[in-house]
Amino acid sequence: MQRREFLKTAGALAGAGALAGFPFNALAQKKITFKFDTYISEAAGPSGLDNWFLTELEKRSGGQVNVRRYWAASLNKVGEHLAAVRDKTSEMSLISPGYYQADLPVTRGLEWYYRMERADSLLLTCRDVYDQFQPLRDEWEKRHKSKVMYWTNWNYAPLITRTPINSIEDFKGKRIRGYGVATDVIEALGGTAVPMAAPEVYTALERGVLDGVYGFDFITAIAYNLHEIAPHFTDIGDGPHAPAATVMNVDYWNSLPENVQKICDELVAEIYDGQYTKIYDAANRQYVKRALDEGVKFNIWSDDLKKAARDAVQPAQVNKWVETVAKPHNIDGLEMQKLIEAAIAKHGPSGTLARPEEIALG
Repeated sequence: MQRREFLKTAGALAGAGALAGFPFNALAQKKITFKFDTYISEAAGPSGLDNWFLTELEKRSGGQVNVRRYWAASLNKVGEHLAAVRDKTSEMSLISPGYYQADLPVTRGLEWYYRMERADSLLLTCRDVYDQFQPLRDEWEKRHKSKVMYWTNWNYAPLITRTPINSIEDFKGKRIRGYGVATDVIEALGGTAVPMAAPEVYTALERGVLDGVYGFDFITAIAYNLHEIAPHFTDIGDGPHAPAATVMNVDYWNSLPENVQKICDELVAEIYDGQYTKIYDAANRQYVKRALDEGVKFNIWSDDLKKAARDAVQPAQVNKWVETVAKPHNIDGLEMQKLIEAAIAKHGPSGTLARPEEIALG
């Protein structure tokens, strides 16, 4: 063998030996880049959980995965994200069902107040019902080609008002901005629900067009500085606020390598096992400190007052969904609600995420 050929052959063999010593599957790993698209800012409540998931996915994949993040409707406008995931304009997104009432009638069966106490329990309740109620899965996975990666929610939504609301009587006649099923609560307690886009709320409070806001989660309310005009934050006993889902296009999920799917599944398990609670508790405490420093006055209704409010809202709110949404869409609403009640009974007692009013008042 000529010297030149010998060196070429020896180099090839040495190279093969070196490749054999590489970390597991290192050369075979295909670089993956996808878009995460959301209508809310990076500072909003659910974004903390989404950012944790995406950052950990990048880290635990050893750089195999890179996620391009589009915050605050910088890629798609509010109300367009469900279609964007379905059509692969973006591969992954946060979806708040209240913006898609006509598209998600089954999911709307998960939207209610005055049935549980803790937001971390609501997370697990939504997960269980998604696993158990086929029409709910079909709505997401077949109709909208969106796999629910994990359920999330908007934490807690105090009643935020310009003046103190210490009774149901005080509530009557007040003009309150409402979102989704929050309007049911406002009207059941005697207020006037006023639909309004979030960016308009501060000015409306300032001008006296609104007396208060409901269905606006605590973290976002402070971030929007609503407390500058409406400093009274009241726990009216309503429980957690606004289920949401972080979803991925089904076909894109199925195209991911097995090792990346496995990392995602591990992260989701950690979210349900306490990571959600950890992230939200830290955020709530941070924003409570700011709120107290900036003059927010926290209040908690008495147990008797909470019960009176609950009786005014439930079961009328759930029955309204069964009659006006489930039946016209041929959804077995009663069966879904039975599964929800069972999940509430299972997970309700284990919830620990404190409300901002509880943190503030010790």
